[in-house]
Amino acid sequence: MSRTDTYIDENLPRFREELFDFLRIPSVSANADRRPDMQRAADWLAHEMRGAGLEVSVHATAGHPVVLGEWRGAGAGAPTVLIYGHYDVQPAEPLELWTSPPFEPTVRDGRIYARGSVDDKGQLYMHVKALEALARSEGKLPVNVVLVAEGEEEVGSDNLVPFLEQMKNRLACDYVVVSDSGMVAPGIPTIGASLRGLAYFQIDVDGPGKDLHSGSYGGAVLNPATVLCRIIASFHDADWHATIAGFYDQVRPAEEARDQIAQVPFDEEKLREETGAQALVGEKGYATLERLWVRPTVEVNGLLSGYTGEGSKTVLPAHAMAKVSCRLVPDQDPQKIADLFEAHVRRVSPKEGVTVKVTRMHTGLAWRAQLGGPLYEAAARALEAAFGRPPVYAGEGGSIPIVSDFERVLGAPVLLMGFGLPGENAHAPDEWLDIDTWQRGLHASARLLQELAPG
Repeated sequence: MSRTDTYIDENLPRFREELFDFLRIPSVSANADRRPDMQRAADWLAHEMRGAGLEVSVHATAGHPVVLGEWRGAGAGAPTVLIYGHYDVQPAEPLELWTSPPFEPTVRDGRIYARGSVDDKGQLYMHVKALEALARSEGKLPVNVVLVAEGEEEVGSDNLVPFLEQMKNRLACDYVVVSDSGMVAPGIPTIGASLRGLAYFQIDVDGPGKDLHSGSYGGAVLNPATVLCRIIASFHDADWHATIAGFYDQVRPAEEARDQIAQVPFDEEKLREETGAQALVGEKGYATLERLWVRPTVEVNGLLSGYTGEGSKTVLPAHAMAKVSCRLVPDQDPQKIADLFEAHVRRVSPKEGVTVKVTRMHTGLAWRAQLGGPLYEAAARALEAAFGRPPVYAGEGGSIPIVSDFERVLGAPVLLMGFGLPGENAHAPDEWLDIDTWQRGLHASARLLQELAPG
């Protein structure tokens, strides 16, 4: 066991208590009332990064701060590795569905339960502590390191791309490492091979000038809630294929990825149990992992209209609203998909009686890794050393739009090396992080930088 490995194991209890302090800060980027907490989280993280030996600066943006840490002591002959993570978290609501308070970390059955434990404070802080372990056990880092931590990933990273472009020369690197993803199963280290992109919309349907008595006016006035339901129902056919014209034009055949997908250990029944769904259902003609990784989707994320309280109220609502997301695959252009989506909504909407508006919210490109080369070979060795078995390569159904921006702006390959586990509830109540996996991730993070060192 190396000095760094020993340092990690001996200091794990302290690392965990520090992580608990981080998790107690309710850094919810979507909530304007939490802005002071966002600044507090950025300042707390900056302090800890300095303790790990980095030179740290906190950069204000039009939104929440970016925390930048740098260590250049390895010299010009060593590669520079940029590590990315985010300190903002999802809202914790509905609070009543949490077993323990979302911002009071609790350990149960070898897991840390708290909002942000796995997405992404736990994974980000893992890298900070791996850097500390290397610096204190070896006296220096094996490579040059840049660590970028943002506070807006959960709301679209609107201000990170301008930051990257403005700081392009300072952030120049050979490799980018992102740990904001997961593993296919416990004990099976996983390298991300692809991410789906995103196009996110809000649909508003406005009808009468106020809510109306459904008995007095129903049948004479068009109901915005009914119109919205018709629009949503038009997104799919009976086999759950998207019916938006042109939606699949840039989608590669799933057959191209089937051999790779077949090598990934996967238990459909376990996934079904995880979700609590009665059955796994989706686009006809495709296996579950194909639908998750290499096929695009149209999903309703939220609905709001009329009276939803206890008992009955015979109201004809004046307004109806839906949030809709399209998960996209490589080669699909989010802006083109947005154009097609709006055209579809216009086509199926009534021509009179209501006003229908589509608002474009977030977009992000899909991404596919160029597997192979020094970065991926080093990652495979580091993960095998930490987990005792070689990694698998797997797609990810979610989106991390900034990954494509890193490659575009910095011209460096990106490695997705995540340590979340299936069922971790990343955006749901009772989010958790597996402690043993996190500890192995600490070892893998440190080992990766050692493997990338020259000579």
